[in-house]
Amino acid sequence: MKVDDMPRLWIYSSFPLFHLWSVASAQIVYSLAEESDPGTTVGNLAKDLHLDGQDLGLRGLQISGPNARYLEVSGKTGMLVVRDRIDREELCSRRVRCSLEVEAVANAPLNLFRFELQIVDINDNAPYFRLPEIVLNVSESAFTGERFALPKAFDADVGGYSVKSYKVSQNEHFSLDVQHAGEQPASAELVLRKALDREKHSVIKLTLTALDGGKPVKTGTLQVTILVQDVNDNLPIFDDALYKATVTEDAPRGTSVLSVHAGDLDEGVNGEIVYSFINHDGDSDVDKFAINSVTGEITVNGQLDHEKANAVEIRVQAKDKGWNSRASHCKVLIEIIDINDNPPQISVTSLVDVVREDAPLDTIVGLLTVKDNDTDKNGLVNVRIVEHVPFKIKNTYKNHYSLVVDGALDREQVSKYKITISASDEGVPSLSSTSVMTVQISDINDNVPRFREPVIHVFVEENSPAGAVIYTMSADDPDVGENAKIFFSLIHGNNHNDDVVRSNININSESGDIVSLQSFDYETLQTLEFKVQATDGGVPPLSGNVSVNLFILDQNDNSPRILPPYSEHGSANGESVPYSAEAGYFVAKIRAVDADSGYNALLSYQLSEPKGGNGPLFRIGSGSGEIRTRRRMSEDDLKSHPLVVSVCDHGEASLSATVSIDVLVLESTADIRTQFRHVPRKEESFSRLHLYLLIAIAAVSLVFLLSLLAFVAFKCRRRTDGGAPVIAAHPDGSWSYSKATQQYDVCLGSDTLKSDLVLFPAAFPPAEAELISIHGGDTFTRTQTLPNSEKTLKGERCHPRWAPESTATVGTFATAPGVPAAPRST
Repeated sequence: MKVDDMPRLWIYSSFPLFHLWSVASAQIVYSLAEESDPGTTVGNLAKDLHLDGQDLGLRGLQISGPNARYLEVSGKTGMLVVRDRIDREELCSRRVRCSLEVEAVANAPLNLFRFELQIVDINDNAPYFRLPEIVLNVSESAFTGERFALPKAFDADVGGYSVKSYKVSQNEHFSLDVQHAGEQPASAELVLRKALDREKHSVIKLTLTALDGGKPVKTGTLQVTILVQDVNDNLPIFDDALYKATVTEDAPRGTSVLSVHAGDLDEGVNGEIVYSFINHDGDSDVDKFAINSVTGEITVNGQLDHEKANAVEIRVQAKDKGWNSRASHCKVLIEIIDINDNPPQISVTSLVDVVREDAPLDTIVGLLTVKDNDTDKNGLVNVRIVEHVPFKIKNTYKNHYSLVVDGALDREQVSKYKITISASDEGVPSLSSTSVMTVQISDINDNVPRFREPVIHVFVEENSPAGAVIYTMSADDPDVGENAKIFFSLIHGNNHNDDVVRSNININSESGDIVSLQSFDYETLQTLEFKVQATDGGVPPLSGNVSVNLFILDQNDNSPRILPPYSEHGSANGESVPYSAEAGYFVAKIRAVDADSGYNALLSYQLSEPKGGNGPLFRIGSGSGEIRTRRRMSEDDLKSHPLVVSVCDHGEASLSATVSIDVLVLESTADIRTQFRHVPRKEESFSRLHLYLLIAIAAVSLVFLLSLLAFVAFKCRRRTDGGAPVIAAHPDGSWSYSKATQQYDVCLGSDTLKSDLVLFPAAFPPAEAELISIHGGDTFTRTQTLPNSEKTLKGERCHPRWAPESTATVGTFATAPGVPAAPRST
């Protein structure tokens, strides 16, 4: 039969597609004659699978699995063609139905298709006998109709091409009786039709021919030599022509199966019967049994296997011991009962080694086949997963299964699964086997980089060198690979603070090192707030932010600065004291500020003067800077006292500044004249405050010119414009100030050197501010003021201690940062 004449059958069905794999839910069946030439077309596989012919080159449709050696798919046309010789007898032996389960794989997306190829037998094998010749001993007294068993012929083909008939060569004594037993091959027996006469023919030679059912018919021959024996009148006769028995396949050697019995009417040795198997062709299945030659008991003589042969047909011969022995035969059919002696076999056909952790449900991970060679319940298999894992087993077709995703995957919790597949049959006792499949979970970028602290505080000392690493940022990302690679950056905006951040610091994107771009100065910048962003390398990238507070730590890098009026460079600082001054007489007050903070700005004053015979005449308040007399004057005291005042801070190491003052002792208070010092002031643009200042100076100047003999006391007023405090007087006598514009009230006497400067900050008033008034009687008083920034200092007057023609001036001044106020007077 030609290949093109063979029938083909296609079964179409819709089958679901999964993300990684898809498996056809129905089978396509092709028919192909064995021994077809390579290149023979089997069918249009691409069309039967509903694949687009234009995509065949991209999808790479090909045959996979153990049967890929026999078939291949044309990449251009999608036709399924023969690749190698297919021998049905080699593949399926004597099984009537012979088929191959073939798998085809297509890519992009990955699909697995299964179809069945039925191998159709052709008459390519002739019948044959395993022995070329046999010899039969036949008594000449054999009765007409007596039968003689002949060996069976074998044909590797099956069905209609197997042995169908026998014929014997022409002779006058024997005919042939051909027996058909359903699916079993035909068998033949010689039947004696005419009595034998040994004296005429002692040897008869016949040719037995076996014919199969092919067209043309193929044959095989066997030479039969018949030796005519002398008379033995009676044949042994079996009780039954056919015996049936069953035995389990695990029956041990020596197990009794059944006993056959035959009787012979002859007497003596002619009636003694010997039992034996007729096994002319050396069938190995018959050799697994033995028969007791005397009793006829058939026992197990080897290892039985239901999976190889579920039934064995044995021909038993009963032969007497006569000189011309005669024999008869019967058939014994032994059925081998299956027991559960084969555990299921698990075979993994395909496995996806790596699965994304965001794989959806029912994503196919692997394909496996489970087989059990037992039958009935012993061959029914249940497949399950031993562990509690987010996967499950689905039956796709017959004994084919797929491993699919059955729950959410999270690589950060479990990065690898070792899945134990257990297959158990329904036999008693049940047999099982296991197979371990390893599935790696691949990472996706599903975790945001996280900082260990919600807010990070960084401390750095001022004057640190530019380029120094002041802090190293770190963040955690539980992902792996590029998804866990973190890059750091500063979050910039368009406001002023972001400009300050950009000009002062930078961050290494890979190491997270925060580097200073310039040396920090605490006096200009105390804190810096910014945000750092950590971004991973995933696609798309994820990021997290953290706030960073950078605190600049002060260092003692600013020396104290003497404030006017004693800070003029190159000017002679002189003060006068009346000879009659009492102890504690106020001489001068040294004021200084330090741009540092804390202990670095805490100032103390020290006084150095020439030694006199009566000991030191002056003393200075270590915290206030006020220079006063220690005692009354004596005749031995000098008339001029050069004093050196040293102002030191409390930093490590301490910094200091000095100022020199010459104090002149005068005999009369009338000689004391106050010289107003003009304190330099930074020019500013004209404002309403300046206008008020000019008007006040003009009014004071007019009053001063018109009334030299009258003393007018002016109240000290505090005028504010709502700004922040600028200069604050501390209880320890030191001043701190800001770079913002300051506004404060000033009360000055006509003798500037002996007048007191009182400052009232708006938001931070001193705990106990003092206003020192100098009276004409060389005495001083201190008036306490309440720390209320909203009230104007009331009830304090500036009293000159000199002659009535002197007047006091009161005014309000504003200065720029770091520049003390200078009074405008005439």
